[in-house]
Amino acid sequence: MEIIAYGVLADEQPLLGETFARAFADRHHLRCLNLFLNRDTVPLAAGHEVVLSSVNDTLDAEVLRHLAKRGTKLIAQRSTGYNNIDLATARELGLTLARVSYYSPYSVAEFAWALALAVGRRIVRAAHRTREFDFRLDGLMGRDLHGRTVGVMGTGKIGTAFALIAHGFGMRLLGWDIAENPDCLALGMEYVPRERVFAESDLISLHVPLLPDTHHLVDAHALALMKDDAVLVNSSRGGLVDTDALLTTLRAGRLRGVGLDVYEEEAGVFFLDKSLEVMTDERLARLMTLPNVLVTSHQAYFTQDAVGQIAETTVRNIEDYFADRTSDNTLIHPGPE
Repeated sequence: MEIIAYGVLADEQPLLGETFARAFADRHHLRCLNLFLNRDTVPLAAGHEVVLSSVNDTLDAEVLRHLAKRGTKLIAQRSTGYNNIDLATARELGLTLARVSYYSPYSVAEFAWALALAVGRRIVRAAHRTREFDFRLDGLMGRDLHGRTVGVMGTGKIGTAFALIAHGFGMRLLGWDIAENPDCLALGMEYVPRERVFAESDLISLHVPLLPDTHHLVDAHALALMKDDAVLVNSSRGGLVDTDALLTTLRAGRLRGVGLDVYEEEAGVFFLDKSLEVMTDERLARLMTLPNVLVTSHQAYFTQDAVGQIAETTVRNIEDYFADRTSDNTLIHPGPE
């Protein structure tokens, strides 16, 4: 059987291919596309019982109906998040849906700290200067993390890994989540209402999923509560931050810096080469012009360790489908007729 995978990145393809070859040998052939799944590319999946999707694919009602009509029965998403999938329609169509519920939390946590340090210590600006042999330190003054307060919004596996690193820096830990994590409490984290996290933190990092209740978690009110010299990092989902409110705050000269690995309108932009095109997204263009904002293209998860784990879990999800098994990765399982 041929299995089709959408949105496969160049560095991802060897890991995905090797994992499939070890698991399935000649039983299943993997066809990798660097195209994202949407209404224009969905005809390529015709006749494929198993489709592998990526986080930036569009699996709305129209695409899902097209897939189901042409023989798809399993959609295996190669990510933890699945807010790009119309779950109600998938359930209505009797599709099986799986995701990757876990991969290395250190990949994202470490990258979030890379953003925080790059913004806080002006590393990108310094690197640009030294490439032009400008070795002045004007405008590059940073500040110690030791003794300052970090707010961790979401203390699951990634948030806990982030907090562990913060503890190593000797920071005061504030946390916000629906439940307290004993591992974070053991680090000395104090769980407080989110208003206190915004008001008291020198650095805030977002590690919550994108849900209706967390959409625009960082809105105008939250930004108004933040210290004028605070740093904000988002390596989770773009929709957690109200971009218009963030731009208004930054234009007012507030916030020491912002590190964004995600953006709420990233679909159709991130993972693609737009260097020869006019950037039509004015909000993203404005963010990119600000000297205290660092934007990366949703790469926090992108390590050999994490991508390898994603490939292995995707293979297990396919094996579970053919064996009619469910697991913690199963989002929808139609069950017997």
